[in-house]
Amino acid sequence: MGEEVKGVVQLVDPERASPELEHALVEFCRHHLAHFKCPRSIDFVGHLPRQENGKLYKKVLRDRYWGAVGPADARLASRLS
Repeated sequence: MGEEVKGVVQLVDPERASPELEHALVEFCRHHLAHFKCPRSIDFVGHLPRQENGKLYKKVLRDRYWGAVGPADARLASRLS
């Protein structure tokens, strides 16, 4: 029901990705952000999709998790099934 906050992190050293690091990042967020802004989980990726000017392609990043439909379409589909 609703959306869930998920963190996606690109590490300088991908070898450091571990459940312990994920837990430490979530705990850091819990201490510094409002509870509804904290990610419930974190994915470590090799690279984030970026435009030529260095900005993130947020739509491409979201589509990895939502697929071709947006969150409103996904909610509608879940109500219909």
